[in-house]
Amino acid sequence: MNNTNNAVVDLDDLTKTMADVAERSQKLATEFIEHQSNNNGASLDPLGVVDTFTKAMTEMKFDPVAITQAQMQFWQDSMKLWHHTTKQMLGMESDAVIEPAKDDRRFKDDDWQDNGVFDFVKQSYLLASRYILSSLESTNGLDDKTATKVNFYTRQFIDALSPTNFAATNPEVLRETISSHGENLVNGFHNMLDDMERGKGNLQVKMTDTEAFELGVNVATTPGKVIFENDLMQLLQFTPSTEKNRKTPLLIMPPWINKYYILDLRPKNSFIKWAVDKGHTVFVISWVNPDEKLSHVEFENYMLEGPLAALDAIEAATGEKQVNAIGYCLGGTLLAATLGYLAAKNQKRVKSATFFTSMIDFSDPGELGVFIDEAQVSGLEKQMEEKGYLEGSSMATTFNMLRSNDLIWSFVINNYLLGKEPLAFDLLYWNSDSTRMPAKMHSYYLREMYMENKLVQPGGIEIDSIPIDLGLVKTPSYFLSTREDHIAPWQSTFTGAKYLSGPVRFVLGGSGHIAGVVNPPVANKYCYWSNTKKPATVGDAREWLQGATETAGSWWTDWDKWVSKYAGEPIAARVPGKGKLKVLEEGPGSYVRVRAVND
Repeated sequence: MNNTNNAVVDLDDLTKTMADVAERSQKLATEFIEHQSNNNGASLDPLGVVDTFTKAMTEMKFDPVAITQAQMQFWQDSMKLWHHTTKQMLGMESDAVIEPAKDDRRFKDDDWQDNGVFDFVKQSYLLASRYILSSLESTNGLDDKTATKVNFYTRQFIDALSPTNFAATNPEVLRETISSHGENLVNGFHNMLDDMERGKGNLQVKMTDTEAFELGVNVATTPGKVIFENDLMQLLQFTPSTEKNRKTPLLIMPPWINKYYILDLRPKNSFIKWAVDKGHTVFVISWVNPDEKLSHVEFENYMLEGPLAALDAIEAATGEKQVNAIGYCLGGTLLAATLGYLAAKNQKRVKSATFFTSMIDFSDPGELGVFIDEAQVSGLEKQMEEKGYLEGSSMATTFNMLRSNDLIWSFVINNYLLGKEPLAFDLLYWNSDSTRMPAKMHSYYLREMYMENKLVQPGGIEIDSIPIDLGLVKTPSYFLSTREDHIAPWQSTFTGAKYLSGPVRFVLGGSGHIAGVVNPPVANKYCYWSNTKKPATVGDAREWLQGATETAGSWWTDWDKWVSKYAGEPIAARVPGKGKLKVLEEGPGSYVRVRAVND
């Protein structure tokens, strides 16, 4: 077999190399086992995925005609592939039978195209994958939710079996193994054991060089001060960079599933810095990373001690009773509930509301719904009962599975097969800096929002004994969703926007849940779609998109133009600590620095 450099692989050398790797790896494994503590009988399948999948498979009924057609198509395609490969081996031109999807980066190595053997392996895998998924589509007897689960778990299985994930069928790994005499595999095995040690017996794949970043030094660097705190959050006020500020303060509510500095990674892509430079007096909630002492905390505590406490603190600091508010993801869900609470009490504390990729209507949560049913939620609740919280790594794993090739298997290849250390990447550093979920709050959120969809039901939930009715909310709102969002599907966020009674501008950005939001104008990436029609006036998301206008570049400038209508007249720049609230500590604050135990 030839590689792209036309160097011949010596099979005897390869055999000796692999034997040496096996011997050295066995020694490493023995040392690991000697130091590995007991896993306390923890289940290897805490979400009950295997049981759920097995039960679903027993209920499936295959359409014999459709299955026969799928099998015939697979056989015909396989014959075409043999013909294609034979022509290639004879030096003849031949078109591929099947190509990877445009966004599939697994087969980017030249050998997957130029080497006949690896090209055959690649296309065989892609054909088999297509056959398996098309066979599933021909089944009946399953409800829509169960069918979605089976499809999702099957794709996880297919992704795991990709030839790129195995040393013997990955040309890049084979080249590295020969050139390093197997050192890559030994290093990779060592990396894997380190990850298992760090995960206390569970494989916790390292995504980035965690030593390369320091909060306040090269991430979360926008100058600011902590001016208020309670048990659940610290409130940061950022130092102005302009002589004048917009009169109405800007309050940002990030999700407490992650940390706020996703909006303040580095100066070049920091939404917070950009907003400060635009003259906003920016405040952001930095949530605590909870431990067992906060197991009793509920969803309503996050509202009362989060945005409502922040509104009072901002009024004390600036004298302004109203703010322009932004909620990101779960922070947007909280913002919607807060608006409903304020509307019920006839309090006008929010001039405008902006929702970044936020779910309000949970009737169709997309693939995330695969993980949310009675059996799996009950299993999570049992886990949380033991510690009083859900480990941040558990939530991170769930999100990573939604894009397993990019967020799991690519790192398996790099770290374990190629034996390399992951690169330093600010976004992945943030992604690995996970936060825990208080048990009572998380159970409420999963059951009341995802399973029962009560937020959109008038009086469906109560906060501090106040029934929440989103139909009472007349606050002007801006919804930013992203077209490739796997966590908050834009069609669902679009539906959620219909429940608010005030003026709504809905904007659809390119890319996904993070990259589509963290998209500064200077990058000149992606695009966004807008429509003058309010979501409530069109039938569905598809109809809205058909009538939308596409604009190149970042949506940030569109949002700034919109929010300027609610910003008020320019005033002298506000300096943190100059109002009634004094500086408690330097930003980014102490709460954001607390890392989860297993991270």
